[in-house]
Amino acid sequence: MGYNVAIDGPAGAGKSTIAKLVAKEKGYIYVDTGAMYRGLAIHFLKKGVDPEDKNAVAEACKDAEVTIGYENGVQQIYLNGENVTGMLRTEEVGNMASKTSAIPQVREKLLDLQRSLAAEKDVIMDGRDIGTNILPDADVKIYLTASVETRAKRRYDELKEKGEDCSLENISRDIRERDERDMTRAIAPLRKAEDAVLVDSSDMTIPEVVDEICSHCR
Repeated sequence: MGYNVAIDGPAGAGKSTIAKLVAKEKGYIYVDTGAMYRGLAIHFLKKGVDPEDKNAVAEACKDAEVTIGYENGVQQIYLNGENVTGMLRTEEVGNMASKTSAIPQVREKLLDLQRSLAAEKDVIMDGRDIGTNILPDADVKIYLTASVETRAKRRYDELKEKGEDCSLENISRDIRERDERDMTRAIAPLRKAEDAVLVDSSDMTIPEVVDEICSHCR
């Protein structure tokens, strides 16, 4: 039986960054569930699917196979055998993933893969509903958050560093809209599990957050 750590929280809270570092520190396998949803989102974008058309999204799931691999210990996402890891972090893909991830057929597509990994391995998994829905019996549950302003500034700096033209105001608006969508969706909404530890990283450094989470893990 695997040892499971669940990290939930809103968009831009730094879940992936922190989870990867904790995984390295503790020797766990890092499973980025958001990347899996983004892998499916790339499939929907390639097919020109309207995210508001739930029937079309459900139909498009049928010929998509998202799998996880590891190269030099780093998780890679494959869509129908193609490594799409380098395409995952665009705003377009992120927005498509946010809009389609609440659709039942999309969640079902990925749920079995996520749970089977957790059953077999010591994993740290991050997403929106890991502790509440995907791994409700996780050994450790963390709810990682930060203010909208902090999350928007982090995203802005990240995009600027990549040379992308962006607006802090637009990023803040996108994050607020994504929070609203994630928290109010009918299926597996974003919320803090009752037994989760709240970690607000607004005024914390990355090493401080990693140390805080590691202190709760075996």
